[in-house]
Amino acid sequence: MKLAIAQINTTVGDLNGNIARILDAAEKVRDADLIVFPEMTVPGYPPRDMLYDASFVEAVQAATLDLARQARHLPPLLVGSFKPSGEKHYQHPALHNVAYLMKSGEMTVAQVKQLLPIYDVFYEPRWFVPGRKTLPPIEIAGKKVGVMICEDMWDEEYSVHPGAELRSMGAEMLVCISASPYRKGVGEGRVHHAKRQGLPLVFANLVGATDELIFDGGSFVLDGEELSRFEEDVRVIDLNTKDTKDTKGSSGEKELFNALVLGVRDFANKNGMKKAYLGLSGGIDSSVAAVIAAEALGAENVTGIAIPSRYTDVRSTESARELAGNLGIKFEQVSLEKMHEASEQVLGPERSGGVSGENIQARLRMVILMSYVNSGGGFLINTSNKTELTLGYATLYGDMAGAVSPLGDVTKGEVMGLAEWVNGEWEMGGVIPEFVMTREPTAELREGQVDPFDYEIVSPQVEAMVLADESNAMMRASEHKRWGMGVVLKVSGRAFGRGRLVPITRR
Repeated sequence: MKLAIAQINTTVGDLNGNIARILDAAEKVRDADLIVFPEMTVPGYPPRDMLYDASFVEAVQAATLDLARQARHLPPLLVGSFKPSGEKHYQHPALHNVAYLMKSGEMTVAQVKQLLPIYDVFYEPRWFVPGRKTLPPIEIAGKKVGVMICEDMWDEEYSVHPGAELRSMGAEMLVCISASPYRKGVGEGRVHHAKRQGLPLVFANLVGATDELIFDGGSFVLDGEELSRFEEDVRVIDLNTKDTKDTKGSSGEKELFNALVLGVRDFANKNGMKKAYLGLSGGIDSSVAAVIAAEALGAENVTGIAIPSRYTDVRSTESARELAGNLGIKFEQVSLEKMHEASEQVLGPERSGGVSGENIQARLRMVILMSYVNSGGGFLINTSNKTELTLGYATLYGDMAGAVSPLGDVTKGEVMGLAEWVNGEWEMGGVIPEFVMTREPTAELREGQVDPFDYEIVSPQVEAMVLADESNAMMRASEHKRWGMGVVLKVSGRAFGRGRLVPITRR
């Protein structure tokens, strides 16, 4: 049996574009007996509350039918979409998340998702109702193929076990279509659950990014071939050929870097933005963010802006300029002094000194950065790291500004690890200046200022608290700041944003 995995990058709501992508991928693997696509391929994933819009639901149904007709000359397709369940639920779309088998212009439901996750970033019971029973295997090239949808494979903590039911129905192998987002260590989790099913298994995963979620692909045949990570891949696999290998997920700085690059790239491309701007302070966070932006968007589309103040070490600005030159990105320098002086004159010493004065500087920097965005078009990249955001060591409406935050789910220690990897192993190694790598962390908002934390100790401590859904007084006092953040790209088990719904007002 020849099975093709079409690991493609879809866009939520782009029905015509998604169908074109499906057909284009299928044309490349016409010699396959079955072509498998990820979960929710037609509408894109996750559509979230678009599913409350009846016109969108109808459009997806029509597009799915149209795809089946257009694919009539192709081998059978297994495609993710949704359909009305027929059940009535008050103020609820009551949809089924389904895998359709499309063959000879017709389509049938091959499986309905039974296990609907409601943890972390997942709220599927908000829009879907579960399948009430496991549908029997489909027959492809004389083989009985059981179909599962994403969470159905992660059934260890549930009372329903779709894989076991498919085995009892005579399935000889399993295919799991999935939209499993990236987070560190997720590859090992997928392999663990695949092995638990007790049958040969093919896992077809989505690739691409939607808002804060990054889908890494990494589709695989259990104990066999693995597809690319963080890029589209369409491949025919001969399941009759024995090429046994240990299936495992990769990890480390390279994987994290590639995830963040994909997140920034798709945020820009799928929202029709080409240019990005960021403040270059001469610090480690803005330097790593600049490297990610240049790789994601092309150096010609990135502008780094240094904004030296009366407290800025001249080496900070020199290092920012050097980094920009090494990366080939555009570089601008704007002095903060005149704006800083004007604010002091207008506000007086009472409101422009101390912490207030430090915050004023951070906010004036954002005025400058946003002037570039507004005049040149594009978006601002936030350069804060997760440890700072956890501790509230950031200025609201100042350095917390930005449309997307590539490092907002990356701890200070991990940022340093990324910087060391970039300088040591990346193809453009050595781009981050030595001064940036060795200096003490500082916001340079007053004379002799350095960050008041030992990050080697504090960073892992507060990250453990976030992952455990715990908090301390400092974290609770800064919750309102994090609510005002832009899109934080999720790469850990618990990121700030939709997966961490902690109230501001609490005791």
